[in-house]
Amino acid sequence: MRADQTDRVDGSRRKWLIATSVAGGIGGVATLVPFVESFAPSDKARAAGAPVTADISSLRPGEMMTVSWRGMPVFLVNRTRRMLADVVKANPLVADPSTRHPFSMPLPDYCRNEYRSRENHQNLLVVVGVCTHLGCTPRPRFEEGPQANLPDNWTGGFLCPCHGSTYDLAGRVFMNKPAPQNLDVPRYMFASSASVLIGQDERGEA
Repeated sequence: MRADQTDRVDGSRRKWLIATSVAGGIGGVATLVPFVESFAPSDKARAAGAPVTADISSLRPGEMMTVSWRGMPVFLVNRTRRMLADVVKANPLVADPSTRHPFSMPLPDYCRNEYRSRENHQNLLVVVGVCTHLGCTPRPRFEEGPQANLPDNWTGGFLCPCHGSTYDLAGRVFMNKPAPQNLDVPRYMFASSASVLIGQDERGEA
């Protein structure tokens, strides 16, 4: 075979090899993309962790509402002046007044105060309604004074019916109870004067 014919054969062979390599690479990418996307969280999973908005326009003083966030109940309590005073009364009775040992999420800096709430909205308590003992849901027991399953000096708060853990009106656990820590305070912000965004604050932190 002449040299010019050999060059033509080698050139054709190189083109064929390149073409098949490219085709194989494209096929590999096409196969890889769905595989990689299978690791991305589903829409349902993303929605489960997304912030939720609570309409508090009809939440009257002394009342509580519950919304679901990340599959957990979140309590919103519109505390009266008397209820805020009861928080102060409970200070010497709770195990961790300043929440130095949070449960599953750090206490937001803007809630590091006596009432565990935002300074400009001290009346509104926002806490995750999951007992830090075994994960039961505490019940509101806002009335002061002696009651069934509560001490005579009860200052108002929450009672977990499972094992008797009690929390004050700032979600702080009382001393000598099965629950070891205070109720969590999630990050939150006021989306408007009548709505609260739970699970995110102004910094975009969740």
